[in-house]
This record gives sequence, C-alpha cells and structure tokens, in this order.
Amino acid sequence: MKTLTVNLQERSYPIHIGQGLLGDETFLTPHIHGTQVLVVSNETVAPLYLDKTLSALRGHQCETVILPDGEQYKTLDTVTLIFDALLQHRFDRQCTLIALGGGVVGDITGFAAACYQRGVNFIQLPTTLLAQVDSSVGGKTGVNHPLGKNMIGAFHQPQCVLIDTHTLDTLDDRQLAAGLAEVIKYGLIQDADFFAWLEVNMAALRQRDATALTHAIERSCQCKADIVAADEREAGQRALLNLGHTFGHAIEAGMGYGTWLHGEAVGAGMLMAADLSHRLGDVSAEELQRTRALLQAAALPTRIPKAMNSERFLELMAVDKKVQAGVIRLVLLKHIGAAYVSDDYDPNRLRETLDAFHHAAR
Repeated sequence: MKTLTVNLQERSYPIHIGQGLLGDETFLTPHIHGTQVLVVSNETVAPLYLDKTLSALRGHQCETVILPDGEQYKTLDTVTLIFDALLQHRFDRQCTLIALGGGVVGDITGFAAACYQRGVNFIQLPTTLLAQVDSSVGGKTGVNHPLGKNMIGAFHQPQCVLIDTHTLDTLDDRQLAAGLAEVIKYGLIQDADFFAWLEVNMAALRQRDATALTHAIERSCQCKADIVAADEREAGQRALLNLGHTFGHAIEAGMGYGTWLHGEAVGAGMLMAADLSHRLGDVSAEELQRTRALLQAAALPTRIPKAMNSERFLELMAVDKKVQAGVIRLVLLKHIGAAYVSDDYDPNRLRETLDAFHHAAR
C-alpha cells in the first residue's frame, strides 16, 4: 500500500493506493467526522462494490443514492437527487458524502458536497483508472451544461482519496483505455522519463499487470498532487493539466456527452495539441510520431469524428473555461515532458491543425 499527500496546509489529505482497500475501515473512518454518511454511486458500480463499502462504515448512519451511469447524466438535475436524499434524511453540517465510482460520480458528489449547507466533507473512492489518476485528486467538482463541459462547479477538496486497484479488474477495456489517456498526459506535460516508461510498458498496462498499473497510478497521482499543491485554483501551473482538454471538450459537447468517453476525447485532443505545437516549430516530427504511436498503443482514437469540422471546433472551443477576453488559451508542448499555456499563437496554424484532422477523418 502506498500513501501520497496532497499538501494544502490545513486542508492537506492523503491518497491511499493499494489492493483490497474498499472494505477496510482503517483508511476510511478516520476521515468521517460525524455520524451521517451518504454513499453516492451509480447503477454499474453499486452492484459490484457498494456492499463492501458499507461494510467498512458500520456504526454510522448510512444512506445511499444510486445515479444513472454516463456522462450525459452529469447535470444539475442529477445533483438534485443527492440534495433530495440529504434533506429527506435530515443530514447536518457534520455529514460526509462518499463518491463511489468513476469521474462522473466523483464530480457530481463533490459538487453536491460543496453546495450542501455551503460545504460539507466528502471522500473519493474512485473505481475507474481515469478517476484514480486524475479527477479524484485536486478538488475540481462540477457538472456539464449543453453549451460547455464542466462550466458549472466549485473547488472543494476531499478529506481523502482511497484507490483500490482491485476495482480495475471489473473495468472494461474501453474505460481502461480512457484512463490511460490521462496517464499519458502526465508524461507529455512534465515527465519525459515517465513517457518513455509508458512506451515500454503500455502492453503490460493494457493487460492489467498489477505492478505496472500500481506504478502508473502512483506516478500520475504524485504528478497531480505536486501541481495541485503549487496551484490549487488554476492560477498558473495547474492549467497544464488541461493538455488536450480544450479540443477534447469540444468533441464531447459536439458529439453529445457520453458518445465519446472523456479520455477518448482527451487522447485525440492531446494529439491535436502536439500537432499544433509541431506546426508552431516546437515539437519535432519524431516526438509527434511518438505521441501518436503511444496513443495508438493505448487503444485511443487518433482521429476526430467526421462530423466535427473546423468551424464547429472553433465554435465550441470559444465557450471553454480557459477562454479569456474572447481568446482561446491552449496548453501546448515545447517538447515531450514540457508544456506551456499560450494565447499568443498563430491562429492560422490552429486552423491548419483543425483542417488537417477534419480532412483525415473524412
């Protein structure tokens, strides 16, 4: 079992990574300060892991909310289901919400916790690789709007993150690949050695080798914990975590939430960012090919949907959270292992990237 720390002074919290942690109250109950606990899960995860989670909560007043599964349900209407349960059972300000599931469950539960009585405690129990390496860490919570992804939300840090790697045994291959996109991201933005390790070990990760997966999760969580500790509210360095996301969010919104998984869209988006970086004279042709090859080895899409032309991309990218004063800010690469944020790039090169990907998709 590995333990990392997200260092935020008095709001610091641990990330526990290991096998069989869900049913172990040792790592869970110290972070529950009251007696009332609401476990939020979804229709896919609850039958697999809800009973095990509840067994570690003996002695608490436990209630559950089971949400429908899918990105299309990451809405304000779904959050209301959680508020309904909290109010019906008269939960007070000392209650704790527990998010048992993937990134959608974690984002929705965290947002509900941030809002209920102006903020109550919550704990992340991520069960997908994407949630384990990215969305469960850092305190970003929120829901989607038809016009933009994650445009409604709050920063609200969990009390702890408990990562049981056994949950990956029941994860389907497509969801596993989606999580690998976020793992690859850390190599691209700040750790060239990790990127090279992924090139060697991608087959083992896809075959769910326990040692390889644990290393990838630990390294990814450490990268994110360091960035969040330095820049909790995305005033600077934390924006680098959005590599590929502006392109990816446009794909998700344009195709309808849930059509492409978040990690799939981010994977294609990272390749688009690398392509643009190459056109701007930074990323070499060799690095661009290495990026494409690693995404392909992870079974991630490297082409965009046929329906997404350049105009549609620009329309949707214009309502991204990172737009400032009407200018689309993008995370770009100097080279593998070094990223930067810019709104001072040649828009003609962006159009070239969009046109090239649209042409390749036809």
